[in-house]
Formats: sequence, C-alpha cells, structure tokens
Amino acid sequence: MSPRVLGPTKAAMLLTDVGFLLYWVVACGGMIPQELAYKDYADPVLADWNTSFLPLDLAASVTGLASLCRPRGWQVLMTVSLTLTSTAGLQAIAFWALRGDFSLTWWLPNLFLLLFPLPALALLFRPGGCGAGARPPG
Repeated sequence: MSPRVLGPTKAAMLLTDVGFLLYWVVACGGMIPQELAYKDYADPVLADWNTSFLPLDLAASVTGLASLCRPRGWQVLMTVSLTLTSTAGLQAIAFWALRGDFSLTWWLPNLFLLLFPLPALALLFRPGGCGAGARPPG
C-alpha cells in the first residue's frame, strides 16, 4: 500500500479506534452533556438505536488496534476495521438523513467515519493490495 495513504490512515485509525472506546465509556457512563446530545437523546428507542452501534464500533476498534500492532496479517485486520468503521458512519448518516436531523455535531464525526477509510480500502482491494505476509511501510 502507498505510504502516502497508509500513514494518514494509520493515524486516523488510531484516533478513531481510541475515540470509539472513549465515546462508549462516556455514553455508557451517562456523561454526554445535554447540549451535545443528539435530538431526542432521552427517547428509549433512540437510546437503543445508539447502543446498537456498540458491537459494531467495538469490533472496528479491536480489529483496527490489532492491525496497528501486528507485523503479519495487518492488512486483513485493517480491511475489516476500515469496512466496519465506514459502515458505522454510513448507518448513522443514513439515520440522521431519514430523520431530517442535520446537526453538525453528529454529522461531521459520522461523515469522517464514513469517508476516511475509503482511500485505504480502495488500495487494499486492488490486485496485490492485500498480499499475504506484506509488511506495512515504516
């Protein structure tokens, strides 16, 4: 994979994967300030919707952090993590769009989740982009 794409992707993954873990600590701990909460945050159905992302986000985070720590097999783990991360962003954006709720507080982070993985995924899915035993540059 191109070091020009891999370096920023690895940095974004680390930020995102740690961010997922911190978000869930804050969300599960009930520490999201009301002024930053999404519309209808206290609605039990929306709380369940939000919590339904927990397994997806944790799977993305675990595979992402593992890919950053492994010299072998990193490309498969990275592909899984980036796919799950982009899916989480897409699901959230689709939901907010269907509700007609366009708060930048929630759109910007989810657009980031949707979009940042795409260049790396395009390279990983290229022929030869996910070769067995390949080591990440640098």
